[in-house]
Amino acid sequence: MTTIHSAPRAETITVGNGGDARDIALLLRPAGPASEPSRPALVWLGGYRSDMSGTKAIEMDALAAEKGLAAIRFDYSGHGASGGAFRSGTITRWLEEALAVLDHVAPQSVVLVGSSMGGWIALRLVQALARRGLGPRVVGMVLIAPAPDFTIELIEPNLSDVERASLAERGYFEEPSEYSPEPNIFTRALIEDGRANRVLTGIIQTGCPVHILQGMADPDVPYAHALKLMEFLPADDVVLTLVRDGDHRLSRPEDIARMKAAILSMAATDGAPGL
Repeated sequence: MTTIHSAPRAETITVGNGGDARDIALLLRPAGPASEPSRPALVWLGGYRSDMSGTKAIEMDALAAEKGLAAIRFDYSGHGASGGAFRSGTITRWLEEALAVLDHVAPQSVVLVGSSMGGWIALRLVQALARRGLGPRVVGMVLIAPAPDFTIELIEPNLSDVERASLAERGYFEEPSEYSPEPNIFTRALIEDGRANRVLTGIIQTGCPVHILQGMADPDVPYAHALKLMEFLPADDVVLTLVRDGDHRLSRPEDIARMKAAILSMAATDGAPGL
């Protein structure tokens, strides 16, 4: 793993009002002193139950430090260092937090780096920014094992009778996690909200180049899902890199190298010299 010689600045913002308020933890790395104003900030959008201290997020920050780019990392509510209850989390709620982070930091342009569920958040974020007409310009997206619409496409069709009964009776169901001793929890609110946030329903216009990195040995998000996503991105410059022996995390040194190369290619599309 790359050593980072200067620590990013920690901040906290509050999103929501009253009983819905939650504190969102951020790690912000300013651009280097010699950085061109046109260079985009790198924004990390993590996956379900992951946080900003994961390997790929740290390596993205290391790349920013090396190249003099700004970097923005944060934890969704119920994740990592942020407040709020995990079981209250929905795509709408986490999207609201991502927008609030960008409004708080106010970069001129960004490269969105979304991992797993973060790929879904990234796609919804670019749509929300375009609809608002406010906020940074998205100059590129790097999506790592993206899982857009995963509640509808990957969870609901495979629910067992026991899980459906648990959703109906308790409002959630649990399943063992390969990445944590604690089980994954999927709530009825998350699944119902997922239907309102679907993106695989028509042409997705990101207005920027997109690079998808997908493992073909991914047990959580089949690579066919990445192929399906490409069908909804006909208007964009899209590159799909399939890693034959890649798993869901794509955190091996060779995977990190691919991620960094993809990020740098996106940053360079904004006319940033010397990357």
